[in-house]
Amino acid sequence: MKIFIDSADIKEIKTVAELGVCDGVTTNPTLIAKSGQDFKTVLSEIVNIIPGPISAEVISLDSKGMIKEAEELVKLANSIVIKLPLTEEGLKACKYLNGKGIKTNVTLCFSVGQALLAAKSGATYVSPFIGRLDDIGEDGVNLIKEIKALYSANKVETKILAASIRSPRHVTDSFISGADVVTLPFKILLQLYTHPLTDKGLKQFIEDWKNSGQRSILAEKI
Repeated sequence: MKIFIDSADIKEIKTVAELGVCDGVTTNPTLIAKSGQDFKTVLSEIVNIIPGPISAEVISLDSKGMIKEAEELVKLANSIVIKLPLTEEGLKACKYLNGKGIKTNVTLCFSVGQALLAAKSGATYVSPFIGRLDDIGEDGVNLIKEIKALYSANKVETKILAASIRSPRHVTDSFISGADVVTLPFKILLQLYTHPLTDKGLKQFIEDWKNSGQRSILAEKI
């Protein structure tokens, strides 16, 4: 059960690293563009913060271009995972990179058939986008269940990386349904540990302590 942060914001990534709950990072061209920084500069900073897998996405549309980009990206760090689109060209690149021992994350998966082909191509991870499926009236979490059933029945090694997470419930439901990894935006991670009853309970504990007239252990040592 791994949690990745879906971000290219260095401040956000440093914050989740300090929390100690982040196992990796996923990025994409949109997130990099929002960061306002150079692609390689951002990745170089991230790999020095998070020791786990860092997904870096190619932008070429043909397999040869994807492979060339991948070969350059993996020079940055051993933790770099090449993010490829689930297209014919992306699958070709995945097969090639797998043969070279380069880890891949095949992204933009919206069906079990696509997940099957990603696994056959040797993908390290496949990324079903559950939130985008929900947006068009389909059941994104159910796709996780179906992919898990397929992979388990055939002893597939490809890991299911649930993406396009829109709520804390998406996170827990994805794990319950068999996801190996969930990558989530910073704001969703914050929502996971935030609850009004937790805040209310903590406030009550502090008030009761103050009313007891006792001093903290630290105060007694001074």
